[in-house]
Amino acid sequence: MVYHIWLLYMFGSLEYILAGVLVGFCVGITGVGGGSLMTPILISLFKIEPHIAIGTDLLYASISKFCGSMVHAKKMNIVWPIVIWLAVGSIPASFATHWVLDNYLSQSTHYKAVLTMVLGFMLTLTGVSIIFRGHIERFFNKFRKDEQLDMTEDLEKVNFQAKDKRAYIIIMGVVLGVFVTLSSVGAGAFGIMALVIMFPNLPMIRIIGSDVVHAVLLTLVAGLGHMSSGNVDFQLLGWLLVGSIPAIIIGTLISSRLPEKIIRKILGITLFALGVNFIIHPVKAKPVQKPTTAMVYTVEKSHSV
Repeated sequence: MVYHIWLLYMFGSLEYILAGVLVGFCVGITGVGGGSLMTPILISLFKIEPHIAIGTDLLYASISKFCGSMVHAKKMNIVWPIVIWLAVGSIPASFATHWVLDNYLSQSTHYKAVLTMVLGFMLTLTGVSIIFRGHIERFFNKFRKDEQLDMTEDLEKVNFQAKDKRAYIIIMGVVLGVFVTLSSVGAGAFGIMALVIMFPNLPMIRIIGSDVVHAVLLTLVAGLGHMSSGNVDFQLLGWLLVGSIPAIIIGTLISSRLPEKIIRKILGITLFALGVNFIIHPVKAKPVQKPTTAMVYTVEKSHSV
C-alpha cells in the first residue's frame, strides 16, 4: 500500500523532475540557463506564483552552481578579489531589495506585475548576451593584450587590476544584487559579460570561475531572503534537484559531442522571446473581490390564538 502511494506521489511530481532534467542538460551543455530558464518554466508552464518561482529558483541555482564552483576552485580558476568586491556590492543590495519587497511591494496589487516585468527585462538582456556572446567577446578581444594575465605568474597584476577597478566592480555587484533578487536571473550570463568588459585581458576561464562562485553566494543570500518570507516551495525544490543534478553531470560529459553553439543560440532566442512576453503580458494579481454583505432580516410572525 505504501509502495503504491509512493509511486503515485512520484509520478505526480514527474513533470517537475523532467523540468529539472531539461534545465540541467542546458546548464551542463552551455554553462547557462539555471536561473534564466527555470523561473519562466515554473511560471508559464506550471502556473506557479512568480514570487514562489523566483524564491525556489534562487535556492535551486545556488545548489546546482555549487558543484561547478568547487571544480573551479580546485582548478584555481577563481580571482578572489573580483568575487569579494562583487559580493561587497551585491550582498547588501540583495538584503535591501528584499527588505523593500517584504515591507512595501509584497502587499501591493502590482507585486506580481513588477516581479514578472523585471524578470522579462532580465531575460531579454540575458538572451541578447547569449546570442551575441561571440560577437561581444570578439569585439573586446581587440582591446586584449597579446599576452593574457596568468593567475600563477601574474597574480599581483590581477589583484592590482581588481583593486584598481573595485568601484566599478562594486557598482556591478549592486546592480546584480538588485536584479537577481527581483528576478533570479542575471548572475550567470549577464555577470560574465560585465566581467569581460571590465577585464578584457583576463582569461575567460578565470572570468567564468569567478562569476560562478559569486553567483553561488548571491543566489544563496537572495534565496534565503525569499525563504524567510515563505517564498520557497521545498518540495518543488527537491524534485527539481532530483532531475537536474544528474542531467548537469551528463550534459557536461557529453557537451563536447553536441553542437554547443547551436544550442546556445536556441537558448538565447528562447529566453529573449520569453522576456518580451513577460514584459508585454506581466502576471497580474487577481482583483480582490469585496465580501458580499449578508443581510439578515428578522421576520416576526404573529400567531393568532
